[in-house]
Amino acid sequence: MTEHSTLSNPPPSLEHVLNVAKQVLATEAQAIESLAERLDESFNQAIQQLLGCQGHVVVTGMGKSGHIGHKIAATLASTGTPAFYVHPGEASHGDLGMIRGQDMLLALSNSGETSEIVHLLPVIKRLNVPLIAITGQPGSTLAQHADVHLNASVNQEACPLGLAPTASTSAQLAMGDALALTLAQLRGFTTEDFARSHPGGALGRRLLVTIADVMHAGENLPCVVEGASVAETIVEMTRSRLGMCAVVNSKNHVLGVVTDGDLRRHMDQIENINALKCQQIMSADPQTIKPDELAAQAVELMQSHRIQGLLVTDDQGALIGALNFQDLLQAGVV
Repeated sequence: MTEHSTLSNPPPSLEHVLNVAKQVLATEAQAIESLAERLDESFNQAIQQLLGCQGHVVVTGMGKSGHIGHKIAATLASTGTPAFYVHPGEASHGDLGMIRGQDMLLALSNSGETSEIVHLLPVIKRLNVPLIAITGQPGSTLAQHADVHLNASVNQEACPLGLAPTASTSAQLAMGDALALTLAQLRGFTTEDFARSHPGGALGRRLLVTIADVMHAGENLPCVVEGASVAETIVEMTRSRLGMCAVVNSKNHVLGVVTDGDLRRHMDQIENINALKCQQIMSADPQTIKPDELAAQAVELMQSHRIQGLLVTDDQGALIGALNFQDLLQAGVV
């Protein structure tokens, strides 16, 4: 009966739906903003402890805090701070063996009284492992026993019932991000460092793949020497299937490029394609790129100049390769 009566109720208005969503977002945003106002020497102490850690940062948390802990550990690991997550319930059943003396423990608990974590405190002390706690209760057991306590308290949860962890977990996650990214900057963590820890994903491909990895070279490079006829140029373009052909001088320096678009724009002049020379229809001084540049840079060049291909030159300006947008798509850079 309840299910049927619910289905028979009129749907909520758009205004009501959006107001509820906006209130949730506003509450969580306020919770995060208040963290910045409360940052103090404790945050600096946590950073100094983490910078001095010779092992791993072991992150733990129960329930929703555990889910946040997984994310914080992943963010730390991917930004230059070795870290992993340990479930507090499993820790007391053998997983404590994963924690070594040179490690640090980062514990998350909004109440600061999570029994699975509190029960670990004596063991953590015996191991002499430094403890950083992120809680919403500065007077809690976990906060009092931590070497450093970070206050992530919130005025209210975003949940209308005030029950589901929402603003509090957002605050925990934001505090974890603040730790991870502050550490990354202080360690001089670079784009290349980030790419090395993400080699299999789209981010890694954008940060690792270079022009040399995707360009066509050697016999696959479409090229004619100045003075070649348009007919010869078309044959070369057709052979390479790149939609363009480089025009070079006797020293292999780039003079221009003939593209499919150039051919279309000069159709009225191509009465005798054997007599018409490539220089008469080519685009002079085309965009070029170096082989050691990131392929992602080629994407930006093509998009900003609204072109479909690029010629690759060495430091002396000699032609060594070519690529088009399809090459970048196939490499997963776009």
